[in-house]
Amino acid sequence: MTQKEKSIVGGVSILGVAGIICKVVGVLYRIPLTNIITQDGMGVYSTVYPTYNLLLSISSAGLPVAISRMMAHYVTRNDPRNAKRIFSVALRILLLLGVVTSVLMFALAGVLAESHNDPDTRLGFMAIAPSLLFVCVMSAYRGFLQGQRNMVPTAISQLIEQIGRVFVALPLAAVGMRQGETPNIALGVAGALLGSTIAEGVSLLYMLLRHRRSSSALDEAVQDPDAPTLSTGRILSQLMLVAVPITLGACIVPLAGFIDSHMIRPLMVGSGIDKDVARILYGAYTGPVITLINVPTAIAMAMGTNLVPDIAVGLARGDRDFVARETGIGLKMAAVIGFPCSIGMSILAKPILYMCYRSGYEVQYLNIAAELLQVSALTIVLFTMVQATSGILQGAGKQYIPMITLFVGVAMKIGLNYTLVRDPQINIHGAPWASLLCYTVSMVPNLYYVCKYTGYRFSAVDIVLKPLGCAAVMGGVVWALWHFCFGSPDQLSGVVLMAGIILCVGVGVVLYAFVALASRTINVENLPGKVQRIVRRFMK
Repeated sequence: MTQKEKSIVGGVSILGVAGIICKVVGVLYRIPLTNIITQDGMGVYSTVYPTYNLLLSISSAGLPVAISRMMAHYVTRNDPRNAKRIFSVALRILLLLGVVTSVLMFALAGVLAESHNDPDTRLGFMAIAPSLLFVCVMSAYRGFLQGQRNMVPTAISQLIEQIGRVFVALPLAAVGMRQGETPNIALGVAGALLGSTIAEGVSLLYMLLRHRRSSSALDEAVQDPDAPTLSTGRILSQLMLVAVPITLGACIVPLAGFIDSHMIRPLMVGSGIDKDVARILYGAYTGPVITLINVPTAIAMAMGTNLVPDIAVGLARGDRDFVARETGIGLKMAAVIGFPCSIGMSILAKPILYMCYRSGYEVQYLNIAAELLQVSALTIVLFTMVQATSGILQGAGKQYIPMITLFVGVAMKIGLNYTLVRDPQINIHGAPWASLLCYTVSMVPNLYYVCKYTGYRFSAVDIVLKPLGCAAVMGGVVWALWHFCFGSPDQLSGVVLMAGIILCVGVGVVLYAFVALASRTINVENLPGKVQRIVRRFMK
């Protein structure tokens, strides 16, 4: 690969595009899934996932980042021998962690179901358990390739996961629901989760094949004969030094989700809401709402992933100007992506939910979900900034900072949830406001420490005011276009809804790009080469 292709923009574009496609497929997958397992089944499905995500974060969140960062360091220093030794040690650790967490979830499925007071979740916990092993092992191979600045295999493996869910999970969910005289929600949810496990297994097979090719290329790399061989103990200590703080930090948000899964429904029930209604509301918030929020945040995840080795390489070379420049590009990209996505999704929340989930949810729950999405969409820009700053700090060796700031943010989120959700006048509407507080509390100190350790001088005009102004112009036009041309989505057919959303999104994207380029909010030279040529041709 050329240096240009290995730049932050190139890496983010690869993972970002793949991530967006995956998230869109994930949203589209949730629509027929909701129709198959019903709104009650989505409540069960959404109850299983927080526990899975927590165990997955514990077992595999930190080590892939550590592999990526350490391999980037040693490959840059012409030391492929130690880079391969790092991967070998990390793979064994991840294999062990995957086996342990998979066995624990499978064996304790009944206990987990009892803790949620929902017996329908037991089979779901059992069905998703093997996926922990597959993802742990696969994350080692992703870290190996990302450490060489090769993001393509990770992107393809993510696509395989999502496409596999569509073609395997949906049929298994449908088969499960038909087992019995009445719809069998427990088996339907378990079928969907088993399909996800199978998709992860296929994705792992692909990564194994790609690793063989990349490993051969690393064998041919120039080796510095004076570089000392790292001992297993030294590698373990270095991996743990990097991985443990990142793992703890990565576990905080899944831990909050795990706590929410045990907390929000009981608080709503305690405030006088019916138990079944509470399950549906919780499923609507953690299902359609959070799923849609996760679509644009895919770019933020890609950005954070790519920034780790990028910053690590700059520091390994002692190039402080490079580090400061890449930091500025990363933060600006986070803002340029986050602001329009937050404003646009908030404005179109109700039409999007009606288009996607009208046949799966009753109107009263769809309207509540739309209100939740209008607020939750504002977390997108905060999340993109938190991800970008966390990636920069991890690459700079300050991985404990985002861990601490996120922990404080989540602690405040839990406290606000407890205060708001148990209020019968607020109930589930308190959850998105708590998330806004969480990411704000995490973002502000992260930005301070990014500037402190990278030498980047924060510019409120470039990072906040310009992107926000461009997004506000776009949002005003999109709101007017929908309000005056289409009106209330409950009065529109599915075809008209889709056409209206496509029109509004298209107009919004073109208008935002034009205003951002005209105001120099987006610099043409920071775009990928092909995009630069298209933009320059258009602007002539």
